[in-house]
Amino acid sequence: MPEASSTLNLALLLTSVFALALVASVLLRLWLSSRQIRHVAQHRAMVPAPFARSISLAAHQKAADYTIAKSQFGMLELAWSTATLMAWTLLGGLDALNQALLGWLGAGMVQQLALLGGFVLIGGLLDLPLSLYQTFVIEERFGFNKITWRLWLGDLLKSSLLGVLIGLPLASLILWLMGSTGRFWWLWAWSTWMGFSLLMMVIFPTFIAPLFNKFQPLEDETLKARVTALMQRCGFSAKGLFVMDGSRRSAHGNAYFTGFGAAKRVVFFDTLLSKLSPAEVDAVLAHELGHFKHKHILKRLIGVFAFSLAGFALLGWVSGQVWFFAGLGVQPSLTGANDALALLLFMLVVPVFSFFVSPLMARMSRRHEFEADAYAVAQTDGQALASALLKLYEDNASTLTPDPVFANFYYSHPPASERLVRLGT
Repeated sequence: MPEASSTLNLALLLTSVFALALVASVLLRLWLSSRQIRHVAQHRAMVPAPFARSISLAAHQKAADYTIAKSQFGMLELAWSTATLMAWTLLGGLDALNQALLGWLGAGMVQQLALLGGFVLIGGLLDLPLSLYQTFVIEERFGFNKITWRLWLGDLLKSSLLGVLIGLPLASLILWLMGSTGRFWWLWAWSTWMGFSLLMMVIFPTFIAPLFNKFQPLEDETLKARVTALMQRCGFSAKGLFVMDGSRRSAHGNAYFTGFGAAKRVVFFDTLLSKLSPAEVDAVLAHELGHFKHKHILKRLIGVFAFSLAGFALLGWVSGQVWFFAGLGVQPSLTGANDALALLLFMLVVPVFSFFVSPLMARMSRRHEFEADAYAVAQTDGQALASALLKLYEDNASTLTPDPVFANFYYSHPPASERLVRLGT
């Protein structure tokens, strides 16, 4: 009896802590979004003085309207995601799905995989209307959406098939490790997950990304020569320079490095190359090279490894505690395996608590961006980087007047005004 009473008390405590954290996070998110909407709306009528010569009033107002529309939609998404989270946990949705599958399939690996698959399928269907609205209403309204319904459906089918072909074996392996490797299963599972992540960094650029986009070698010989010279000057090598048909899906522009080790490649969106001059492309690429020079990618990878190890260790502990399940609205099996349940509950609950440390990660990311900007200025023309940033802000309808509190909490990249001040423009 004392043990049962202790379990009940711990379950009630977890329920209370989870509910309080969820309410606090929702209220904080709503407050931050309200500040952002109000601040952007108040500064909509006039282009900030530092940008008056470069950004038209029409472009500034489009960015303001786009930001406000996305923020308002984000509040709707927040309400929906909070409701579905409550439904899965404290209102018993996950427990009901688990019991139904137990009654149909019985206990065992098949039932656990069906639980994971059923959760992913139901969650995807619940989120589908909001995803479609964002793409075909908001992005369409502001002229960014280029994807057709046929292409969207093709992407959905291909991503679903890949999810099954890759996710099913991985999930089976993780569940097997949880049930067969003893007390320290979480260490084996973490090693497996990290190995899989590194493998994906190698195979994604070559085998998976081409299933969704066309990657053509950069054909502009003048630009290729400039980019190659820049990379040689910076001591960087890549497997190739490619142009991606990003315009098939969106008018947003970007450039990025992908791959790992010898599989690294430089990818330019076709939309980016159509808008930037060669000198500006150089500057944007030098910024990305700055991340490698300062080992930002490696530092982030090490951080991911460390946090994921801590997460798996925590999961290894709570997955053996009855109060963990009971406190989150699930009745665990006292005789069979609860591994899939533990995985799902952990993935549902952890973001509620990790949200409160996200400003620290955003701040570190902004510091890395400043360092990459400084590197780009040292390697190329600072004015070219400034003009490229202004074009990207304008073409992507990024507001020039974000709320400072909102930006400090969320932004992984510094606001335009701060970046340009650092660049001396």
